[in-house]
Amino acid sequence: MQSNPTKYMAIGQAILAAALFGMSAPFSKLLLVKIPPLMLSALLYLGAGLGMLLIDLGKRILGVERVEAKLAKKELPFVILMVVLDIIAPIFLMLGLTMTTSASASLLINFEIVATSIVALVIFKEAIDRRLWLSIILITLSSIILSVNDFTSLSFSMGSVFVLLACISWGFENNCTRKLSLKDPLQVVIIKGLASGFGALVIAGFASELLWHLGYILFSLLLGFFAYGLSIFFYVNAQRHLGAARTSTYYAVAPFIGVGISFIILSEPITLSFVAASIIMIIGTYFAVIEGHGHDHEHPVIEHAHRHNHSDGHHGHFHETIVHGDHAHLHIHEKMVHAHPHTPDLHHAHKH
Repeated sequence: MQSNPTKYMAIGQAILAAALFGMSAPFSKLLLVKIPPLMLSALLYLGAGLGMLLIDLGKRILGVERVEAKLAKKELPFVILMVVLDIIAPIFLMLGLTMTTSASASLLINFEIVATSIVALVIFKEAIDRRLWLSIILITLSSIILSVNDFTSLSFSMGSVFVLLACISWGFENNCTRKLSLKDPLQVVIIKGLASGFGALVIAGFASELLWHLGYILFSLLLGFFAYGLSIFFYVNAQRHLGAARTSTYYAVAPFIGVGISFIILSEPITLSFVAASIIMIIGTYFAVIEGHGHDHEHPVIEHAHRHNHSDGHHGHFHETIVHGDHAHLHIHEKMVHAHPHTPDLHHAHKH
């Protein structure tokens, strides 16, 4: 059974992930003055992968016990899709940032919640209740307000369109990552960062968008480590307990942090449509946060490997030796029927 401390810790990780990612748009806007968009998208992911790789090497050198399960061959299709989508999404975002303000882009990124939730519902059959749907509708309305330049002629900002395309790509990617969320998040971020980063770097090379300025490159890699690497690490941890749609709703904090930084360091003006979109998005986020879920449900027999302990009500299997605390190994869940408040994590993917 998922305990409240576990749920609240997952929510905290989702919000921390959002806070870290929130700094990406305004600081990327500054870097785009000197670095081409395709190369910057590559450097951000490379910074994420390299930074987490150094942390992994440090843990190995220090002999820190590994309690996470490694990725298996059966997860390879989701890994490939994750990498491809992570190459495409930041390229769209960087192109969008060259055509719109970082404040508007920061709020528009919240459309990722909508895309993630729809993909989770339609393709992965994740349960979404009325309050979460209301949140999705309000966030969509907010995104439309920010996307339209002139409501009398309905002219759309191309920069906003590119940001929305990035959100749709990340919506699919979030659901692929959710399928990997029970495995070692450090390994997931390393693969995601290095593979996506090198892929984007190759595309930047073919597009003649490479710039070799050591200072800007190092700052981009550092931004990538914090805004992408650590953010993705905490995001994957949160998905493990909250599911794709709900984790993305808590992630709605990110744009407001980005907007605040934009106003401070870029002095971008506040427009009436921006204020209206912000209010609507805050209300939408509120309904996402208060959403709850609980009922009689059945756990089928399943065999998988992931980090777990024997105090959560779902892992009552036996060991030949005494095991304390978190550990990871291949184990079988016997059939179980019970009722308790839960989120659509990978132990609660049942139909409704």
